Amino acid sequence: MSKMDTALREFLLLEEQAEEEKFINRVHPLSKLLVTVLYILLVVSFDKYDLAGLLGMVLYPLVLFIVFDISFVKCVRRTAVILPLLLFVGIWNPFFDRTPLLLWGTISISGGTLSFLTLLIKGIFTILAGYLLIATASIGKICAALRMLHVPQVMVTTVLFIYRYIAVLLREADCMTKAYALRAPKQKGVHCKVWGSLAGRLLLRSMDRAGEVYESMCLRGFDGSRRGACFAGVNAGKFAGRDFLWLFFFGSGIALLRIYPIFEMAGRFVIK
Repeated sequence: MSKMDTALREFLLLEEQAEEEKFINRVHPLSKLLVTVLYILLVVSFDKYDLAGLLGMVLYPLVLFIVFDISFVKCVRRTAVILPLLLFVGIWNPFFDRTPLLLWGTISISGGTLSFLTLLIKGIFTILAGYLLIATASIGKICAALRMLHVPQVMVTTVLFIYRYIAVLLREADCMTKAYALRAPKQKGVHCKVWGSLAGRLLLRSMDRAGEVYESMCLRGFDGSRRGACFAGVNAGKFAGRDFLWLFFFGSGIALLRIYPIFEMAGRFVIK
C-alpha cells in the first residue's frame, strides 16, 4: 500500500470514527467545540516557563482517551507528522536563552530549554484537543455548530469545502503516483526533476475534479446562501441535559486545572 493510499484510508477511517454510536459522539457538537476552544485558549495562556502548571492540563485529553475508549495509538499515528514542525519552531530556544532557571541535582536547566519544553507540550496538547474533536464529531456537525455561533456562512462553507477536498486531492495524488511508478518501476519515489510538473498536473486535475463536484452541488440546489444546504443535510440538533452537563463539567474542570497547578501542589505535598 502506497503512502497516498495509507493517508486516504486514515482520512476515511477518521470520518467513520466520528460517526460511531458512542456516548461522546452523541454529545452536541457545539458543547464539544466550546470546551475544545476553551481548553486551547487556556493551554496557550500559560507562561513560557510554567511547565509544572501546564502539565496538569494533560488530564482533559487523558480522561477522554480512557473513559470513552478512544485509541491513543491511532491518535499518535495520525498526528505524528506535525511533531517535527513543533520541534523546529522551538529548537533554537536553548541556544538563545541560556540563563539558568532550575537546578536538578547537578544539572542546570536553562530558560531556553524550559521554554522549548513548554512550547512543545503546548503544541501537543492543542493537537490532541483538536484530534479529539474531529474524531468524535463529523465535519458537517462541527460546521453546523459554528453556524449556531453565528460564524459567517462564507467562512463555514470554506472550512467545509477545504476539508472535503482533502480526499479529492489525495485520490488524484494517488492516481498520479501510481501512474509514475508504473512508468518507472525500478525507481524509488518521485525524481526531483519532475516534482514541478507533477505538482502542476495535480493542481489542474484537482481543480477540474472540484469543478465537477461544484456543478453537481449546483444541480442539487446549492446556491451558497441556503441555510444548511452546505452541510449535506446535517442537523446539529438541540441542546439536551447531557450537553449542558458536558459543557459545565469539562469547562469548570479545565478552568480549575488552569487555576490550580495540581502537579506542583502534589510535589510540594510529597516533599513535606
